[in-house]
Amino acid sequence: MNEIQKVMRDRYPGNTWADVARRDGDLPDVLAIQSNPDQDLSDIGFARYTDQAFFDAEMERVWKRVWQFACREEHVAETGDFFVYDIGRQSVLIMRGEDGLKAFYNSCLHRGTKLKPSGACGWSADITCPFHNWQWKLDGSFKGMPCDFEFPQVDKATANLVEVQVDTWNGMVFVNFDPAAKPLVDYLEVLPEHFRNWDLTGWYVATHVRKHLPGNWKLSMEAFMEAYHTPYVHPEMTNVVGDHNMQHDVFSKHVSRDLCAMASSSPTSTAQLSEQDLLDMMLVADGKMVGERPRVPEGKTARWVMAEQLREQMLQQYDLDYSQHSVPEMIDSLKYHLFPNVMIYPAPGLCLIQQFRPDGHDRDRSTFDQYVLHPKPRDGNFEVAEVEVITEEQSFTSVASMDPFLASVLDQDTDIMRLQREGMYASGKGAQTLSVYQESRIRHFHHTLDQYIGEQAG
Repeated sequence: MNEIQKVMRDRYPGNTWADVARRDGDLPDVLAIQSNPDQDLSDIGFARYTDQAFFDAEMERVWKRVWQFACREEHVAETGDFFVYDIGRQSVLIMRGEDGLKAFYNSCLHRGTKLKPSGACGWSADITCPFHNWQWKLDGSFKGMPCDFEFPQVDKATANLVEVQVDTWNGMVFVNFDPAAKPLVDYLEVLPEHFRNWDLTGWYVATHVRKHLPGNWKLSMEAFMEAYHTPYVHPEMTNVVGDHNMQHDVFSKHVSRDLCAMASSSPTSTAQLSEQDLLDMMLVADGKMVGERPRVPEGKTARWVMAEQLREQMLQQYDLDYSQHSVPEMIDSLKYHLFPNVMIYPAPGLCLIQQFRPDGHDRDRSTFDQYVLHPKPRDGNFEVAEVEVITEEQSFTSVASMDPFLASVLDQDTDIMRLQREGMYASGKGAQTLSVYQESRIRHFHHTLDQYIGEQAG
């Protein structure tokens, strides 16, 4: 434990995330780890959010080199299933063939037409260009073209679609444009070991919401990398969610996390809530999945009751045995960030994937995708949710499938993002000053970003 972690422990004696988490039992080794190395505390310039040159450098030196989450495996589960993933002007067609997954540049070899439209997801017997009917098999090998005698220069044996690297981990599909990129398992660093007991392959996308946001993709994402703002932007959350006492860990170049206690009042809260109050008000990813809240027995905590309820429900409804999972593993916000833009929450009570991308090729706008995962039913009968897209002006509460409380919190974040974007352009200082601990993961993110960009910018 370094000095800043000791400061946080002394500042919130008996009320750090680890303290709260241990009230109901021992922590597994993976959650007992604390890792937050000392950092350079220099300001971070706003140019990396506002300048077109930096945005262009990201597109060329980051997005074309990193492994990035594209979709879930259930989106492309059967032979012929496809999914189109876009980042900036790049577009990838992910296909399930008889021999497994393939990914291709989503561009016809004839005159460049997109083979499948952006946002498309479905089934296809082959890959056919909608313009002139050039065709490829599901494995990307050339199938045929009209008037093939007109193209003596085309070698039919080698006129295959250009591939993009594709791989999977824990039910998630990743792509990488760099043919020389190291394997996904190496890029994931500590994640496979940390998630060894958190298997998400038996889960599916029950809700998928995409919102257009008013800020650079980094600005939008960073609001989810700290809870320093929670008492001021989301004051209603402080009664039932930890914030300033969260744990922030930096593990490696690509991986960091924060750990936040559910059904536990923040040290910034002045409310005096009973354990029953905490249980009744507890935030989960989807309130409908949890159902009615039980009574808290004498001598037990709200956190213990919710964890026990979830264990029973998972076993009875889905044959999932979580008897060896600790209370925080069941209900807390265990949020892992994988560089550059995806956050993964493995706890059954808050099982989410959140993704942040540039909105097209606009440096000032971004898209936010939230996938709420549910366990696959015993009978295997489920439907993967179609994406519900809302504009910047539309409220998350307009999405019927979303938990109303969580939706209202996300609306508050949207409003602040707009003000932050405008303030960055209006700044006379030209840079941001980050806290030593609570915003340390943002600073670490920019350090990794600089390594990819190849220079200190801003």
